[in-house]
Formats: sequence, C-alpha cells, structure tokens
Amino acid sequence: MAALFKLMALSALLLVFVPSASMALDWNPLNKTICDAVECGKGKCVSNSSAPFEFECQCDSGWKRTRLENEDDFLFLPCVIPECSVQYSCMPAPPPTPPVPHNISFFDPCYWTYCGGGTCTKSSNYERVCQCSPGYSNLNNVSVFPCFNDCAIGNDCSKLGIKVADSTSTTGSDESHAHTSLPGKLLWMTVLASSMALALWK
Repeated sequence: MAALFKLMALSALLLVFVPSASMALDWNPLNKTICDAVECGKGKCVSNSSAPFEFECQCDSGWKRTRLENEDDFLFLPCVIPECSVQYSCMPAPPPTPPVPHNISFFDPCYWTYCGGGTCTKSSNYERVCQCSPGYSNLNNVSVFPCFNDCAIGNDCSKLGIKVADSTSTTGSDESHAHTSLPGKLLWMTVLASSMALALWK
C-alpha cells in the first residue's frame, strides 16, 4: 500500500512539472541576467530561453567558436577561433590529447574549451582560463583565447585586430575570464524533483 502511495505521489509530481518545463516558463531569476555573466569572446551574448544554456554567442565577422565546419550545436561556446591564416606547422607538435576523465562534468567549462598550446584551468564554478605553455601566448593577451606561438599567426590576422604578446596572460585580469551557465530550468527541475522524491520515499 505504501509503495502504491509513493508511486502515485511521484506520478503527480511528474504531471505537474513536465508541462511547466515544456512551456519554458520564465521562473528562473538567472534568465534575466544570463548575458551579464557570459563572456562570448569576439561575439555578442543573446539571451535565448529555448537554447540549451539559455543564451547564444553570436560571433563577430571573422571569428568562430570551434575549428569545426558546422557549429550549430555549439552556439553556447565563446567566439575565440580566428578565421585567418594560422600555421600550426611552425609550432611544436602537441602531445596527444588525453582521454576525457570519467568524472569530468559535461557542464565543466574546460570540457568544451580549446586552448591550443596551453591548458584549460577552471578558475571558479563558471569561469575558465587558458594557461599557456612556455613559448605560447594568448591571442590579444586575453586568457579566454587559445594559446598560439607567434610564428603561427599569419599576416591576414591583423585585420581581426590580433596582436600576439610575448608573455602569457595572467589569470588575475578581470576582463580575461569566460563564463558559462548551467541550464537553469533543467537544473532546478531536477533538484526539486529529486528532493521531493527523496522526501516521499521515506
């Protein structure tokens, strides 16, 4: 009898929460200020409640999010890849990419970050920086941008305003942090449903 009651309570919870999640009600307070916390690199943040992370980065002309041809599934990534001549052959070959650890979160900003000749370091829950290896520097000395060797940057990159510094940028710069946001509605719905299910289980 108790198991039937718990099953009915869980079913009622699902009937209440599934429709409200599908209608994308704007009950998440983070929705209003999402773009205040997001760094889109050489792009503009646009709030979009139907996007997976509730925002999109619209890239400036000459900039991309990834080195892939089709970026439609990655609209939440910052625009940090220049569309100009980058000669990777002049740089030392990087070591093979290690496999993604099993415990890394899909929502960890470093999971999606391309840092070139550097490594991604999570600086807080929503921020990450690219720390460059010796001989590399961040594009425009901004640590959200990938690390490149000076020889790799082609002359046509100057039209994008790219200046390569001789030293790596520091992580203390306020302008150099990238932000991402967890998917608010899904996160809150999951936390609330899990909490209620656990409370009803006992």
